[in-house]
Amino acid sequence: MELIFIGIVVFILVGALLLVVVGLRDANRGDPLQKRLEEFAARGEKASLEEIELSQPFSERVLLPLARRFGEFVTRFTPQNALQTTAHRLELAGNPRGVDPTIFWTSRFLMAFLFGGLFIFLFTVGLRDWSWIRKFLVVAIFMVIGFFIPELLLTSKINRRQKEIRKAMPDALDLLTICVEAGLGFDGAMAKVTEKWDNELSLAFARALKEMQLGKLRREALRDMADRIGLPEMTSFVAAVIQSEQLGVSMAKVLRIQSDQMRVRRRQRAEEEAHKAPIKMLIPLALLIFPSICIVLMTPALIMLMQSALRGVLFGN
Repeated sequence: MELIFIGIVVFILVGALLLVVVGLRDANRGDPLQKRLEEFAARGEKASLEEIELSQPFSERVLLPLARRFGEFVTRFTPQNALQTTAHRLELAGNPRGVDPTIFWTSRFLMAFLFGGLFIFLFTVGLRDWSWIRKFLVVAIFMVIGFFIPELLLTSKINRRQKEIRKAMPDALDLLTICVEAGLGFDGAMAKVTEKWDNELSLAFARALKEMQLGKLRREALRDMADRIGLPEMTSFVAAVIQSEQLGVSMAKVLRIQSDQMRVRRRQRAEEEAHKAPIKMLIPLALLIFPSICIVLMTPALIMLMQSALRGVLFGN
């Protein structure tokens, strides 16, 4: 029985390793087989398709296909609505390392099985005096924790990205305003922002520009950009730009108004965070600082009482 549990844990660890290999793979590398064909063609060498496939790394030939198949197996039992929601959340996070919904849901199940398998292994090696109900509850709780860890990491990534974009928006709108007033078009002004800065907002602008260059309408590209960011400020900015384009209003005037509004909102958020600071400080004060102060102040007094004549009255014999 112990060997079965150990085998399960080893299988889960191998699956987690496959997931790490796929997750850390750069999504922009393209088809590795096509790259191998191009390399052989550039060198002028003749090789069969089998030789080209065998020249690929072991991870490309074995690990990645296994991980993909495991992900496809997992997605069969995942509702389509959940996959669409996950795809949208990955867009909000900026598509970290090219992770797709299949890999993300695979990571959730693997983390759950990993946590559960580790505790099964611990219960098998030690803690044998625990009842089966107690073991089952502990394993179930940690499997649920492992299942939600990737979701928590994704939420943290979304919040960090949105915070960075929200912080950069007023300065970016100022640069857009200056460029438009200098005679550039709105697309050229967005291109200047992508040239001057390297942050999440400039990457979002660069993607919208590429979509417009590929033939998508400006309003559709801007709306898709706002959906991928998920901030009310960006949604209102895109709506104002589209409305000014449709009504013929001066783009520079609209951008200046939007920039002023963004700065007001940023100042209001800073004031809100400043007002929340005293409340957030209560927890470390009550749990860490006050007990330490009490220990430092009360310990000398207790030592003096123990050495005084009142020791017998206070502490007995």
